[in-house]
Amino acid sequence: MSKAIRQAAGCTVAQADAAVEAVLATIVEGVKTEGRFSLIGFGSFSKSERPARQGRNPRTGKTIDIAASTSIKFSTSAALKKTL
Repeated sequence: MSKAIRQAAGCTVAQADAAVEAVLATIVEGVKTEGRFSLIGFGSFSKSERPARQGRNPRTGKTIDIAASTSIKFSTSAALKKTL
């Protein structure tokens, strides 16, 4: 990805890598602090929390406990969907 950014922006590899890292860190920090981060015209990232639950081991059929977890969901904007 940084190669494409480097070619589009005409910058060095180090600058492109730094830009990608800065964008990703900003998205993660926004989701951590506010629970949501939006990029207008692209989409939004939001925190998704799954509660603890019971599952089943498909190999043995034995019931197992699955711990609660948190992840990030991405929803595309209408403008991005339209361009695709």
